[in-house]
Amino acid sequence: MKIIVNKTEYDIDVEPNMPLLWVLRDILNLTGTKYGCGIGVCKACTVLIDGYPEQSCSIPISYVEGKEVTTIEGLSINGEHPLQIAWKELSVSQCGYCQPGQIIRAAYLISKIPKPTVEDINKEMSEHICRCGTYKKIRDAILWATKD
Repeated sequence: MKIIVNKTEYDIDVEPNMPLLWVLRDILNLTGTKYGCGIGVCKACTVLIDGYPEQSCSIPISYVEGKEVTTIEGLSINGEHPLQIAWKELSVSQCGYCQPGQIIRAAYLISKIPKPTVEDINKEMSEHICRCGTYKKIRDAILWATKD
């Protein structure tokens, strides 16, 4: 099966029902995407599939055949995406575990609303779980990344 991840095409030989998360982590060695709950609730495993955020723990690899997957590693080569810079500048992460999924969702948000309001951010990011409670810092980083 051929899949495209971070603009690179891979030919992989796995069962079609294998979760995308495990293909990314165990087969392609892209370990930025994290396993959280395993049922798509916490959103730690969020990736973009054809530009839309999806939970890779609950999506079979067969679903992404012919689609483009973007992980945190594919957002920018050297961590130079404005969101990645904002996360560092504002020291958003505590444990950091949920942050790749948070950044991917935030990237989706600013792709559709380049200058989001606090309300836009709260609405889009509300389903992501951060056990450390860095929600205010996440919101501040998104605002910082999208300022003029």
